Amino acid sequence: MNQYIMNFCSNCGHAPLTYKQPVGDYQQRYVCDNCGVIHYQNPKIICGCLAFYEGKILLGKRDIEPRKGKWNLPAGFMENNETVKEGAAREVWEEVQARVKIKQLHTIYNLMHVNQVYFLFVAELVEPVFAAGDETSDVRLFDLDEIPWEELAFHSNAFALKQYIKNPNYQGVHHGDNRSYMGDFVPNITPL
Repeated sequence: MNQYIMNFCSNCGHAPLTYKQPVGDYQQRYVCDNCGVIHYQNPKIICGCLAFYEGKILLGKRDIEPRKGKWNLPAGFMENNETVKEGAAREVWEEVQARVKIKQLHTIYNLMHVNQVYFLFVAELVEPVFAAGDETSDVRLFDLDEIPWEELAFHSNAFALKQYIKNPNYQGVHHGDNRSYMGDFVPNITPL
């Protein structure tokens, strides 16, 4: 499924590009017929934290679309030249103005319909200081039995929080995806 349209080659500027299956590949991609560059479109990485202070979880209320006005774990797009952990800590700072000490990777969650992969870490607030960032209208610490489940922004948030509540001492990584609410997705892959 192609959800992005490319009009020009980013290598040579040629237009138009051809959307086809390159030789030896298993799916269609944009290919420049002028210089031969294959334009791969890969998933974006989202990184963030389940940030705790004295057993309470820190959530921010989104002040941007999508899902403006809904509660969210502090998370966002990873930047170039940073590790996933650095990106997670940066996103917590940007969204809820809190400093965290990251403990461990908790959840990897795939969103195939928007080509994103979430990496969520368990973290502790360094101190109980937080505030709304530019993309957040409110920030609060919630007891685990007071999480506003019906007001969570994304299914990935609910998945990670439910896994944590089920077993807060689990040392492994939880794996999830959007199939549970979008139906099974079977990629169209033919063996080479």
